[in-house]
Amino acid sequence: MKNQPEKKFILSNLMKLGLPVLAIALFLLQTAFSQQLNPGDGVRITAFNISDKISGDYLVQQDGNIQLPYIGLVAAQKRDFAAIRDEIAEKYTAIYRNPELTVQPLFKINVLGEVRTPGVYYLTGVEKLSDLIAMAGGETQDANLKKLLLIRGDKRIDIDAEQFLKQGKRLDDIGLESGDQVYVSRKRWLTFRNATVLISLATLVLIAIQTF
Repeated sequence: MKNQPEKKFILSNLMKLGLPVLAIALFLLQTAFSQQLNPGDGVRITAFNISDKISGDYLVQQDGNIQLPYIGLVAAQKRDFAAIRDEIAEKYTAIYRNPELTVQPLFKINVLGEVRTPGVYYLTGVEKLSDLIAMAGGETQDANLKKLLLIRGDKRIDIDAEQFLKQGKRLDDIGLESGDQVYVSRKRWLTFRNATVLISLATLVLIAIQTF
């Protein structure tokens, strides 16, 4: 990733050359994961100076195409996201004058375990781990954030989520990929809270036995 002074220098040169706003917007856009889109993934388009309804989330169909307003089908299968993004930008530039828009990838991630609303969520990669947990309704009181499990096919990767949350790292720092499963594990059953409940129950049982 380019450092900030270098990015500012390149951006300044782009503006001096009189390149369209779209070109500058695409330069500034940071794509999250350098990978291909799969069926079920998608793109998020945000248009700033176009009155037609273009902004929205559009999913990759099973045939590998994305249906977009006013420009039709864009092939996504076996193509890097950068190529898809550039084609979308070029097609909208052909029908609108200097369009200001961003095109972001949407990667499908399954969040499981000790969260309040487990399920499938779509991420661009600029989100932080705290954002992902918030999307899933937040962690339960039994969640063990020191042991988050990343499941990718046959691989199992342990992640200390507490450290990522403290450091405010983004999801692409973890290296999430399309189709990954994120499992928030449960604390060991015998926690202090559970032990207190057990002691209280045992006390009640002893009282009941002595009473009868």
